[in-house]
Amino acid sequence: MTRQALLWAEMLALFAGGPLVILALRRPGILFAALWLGALLALFVTRHQLPHPHQPGREVKAILLRFGLLGPVLTLCAWWLWPAHFLDLPRHRPGFWLLILLLYPLLSVWPQEMLYRAFLFTRYAPVLRTASARIAASAAAFGFAHVIFLNWIAIVLTVAGGALFAMDYERHRSLRLSCLEHSLYGCLIFTIGMGRFFYTGAAWHHG
Repeated sequence: MTRQALLWAEMLALFAGGPLVILALRRPGILFAALWLGALLALFVTRHQLPHPHQPGREVKAILLRFGLLGPVLTLCAWWLWPAHFLDLPRHRPGFWLLILLLYPLLSVWPQEMLYRAFLFTRYAPVLRTASARIAASAAAFGFAHVIFLNWIAIVLTVAGGALFAMDYERHRSLRLSCLEHSLYGCLIFTIGMGRFFYTGAAWHHG
């Protein structure tokens, strides 16, 4: 097989086969271990290839401005569509909510961004030769990873979010900025009552 064919096979095995195996096993411990092990291996493989970020200061302003526009829209959608669950955690479990805001960026966002942005863009550059191909592959892989939650809302949100994060990563090539942007939207989702769509406990118990 050619190197390109091997890379395609590897990418499909990791980003398509991986979530399906986790879904078949349905064990949260395996999910967390696979996420972190995969991210650490990805970092090791690409540690000398990761690019230097472009104009991080200007990019931070752009990320915050966009979040200031999209965040209220997402909040209004949550309030309109699921009013009974709006602000569930801050209203009913404020301590747990604050713990999520603290730990989610550290324990969940970094390994995801390492895998679905930094690693995917770097490792598979030989087969994803254009910006549009890299962005599309990243968004599709990121969305497909969330099939483990067994609901279409998680997939739609993460395909859209994955496309946004990938477009920005294509431009600035900063893992830190990708983590910042992902953390903002992720923490908002848990705040406004949509975190239940990203909870394996409920999905796997009833699946």
